[in-house]
Amino acid sequence: MALSPDEVRHVARLARLAIDDAEADALAPMLSGILGDAARVAEVAADDVVPMTHPFDLADITRGDDPVPSLPRDAVLGCAPVVNGQRQVDQDRFMVPRIVAEEG
Repeated sequence: MALSPDEVRHVARLARLAIDDAEADALAPMLSGILGDAARVAEVAADDVVPMTHPFDLADITRGDDPVPSLPRDAVLGCAPVVNGQRQVDQDRFMVPRIVAEEG
């Protein structure tokens, strides 16, 4: 399929591209080659090929959701920050400074 420079200018105008006559003359054989390649791909007998979404077989790579023992509570709370020599823990929770002002 050979495109004429006029057809190239028409397509360029539709794509809102400004090209001059020299560019249209240079692009015509290049675009004709691309369309020829696309036509050859369309000729491939692929009726027996199953469509795919990915070229490689994918497997679930996430780990299993198996219960495991958690860290001991004392070890976790032992990581709480120390302020003025006192660990910042209250009722088995970390104490942190307030960062949002109360509305009054």
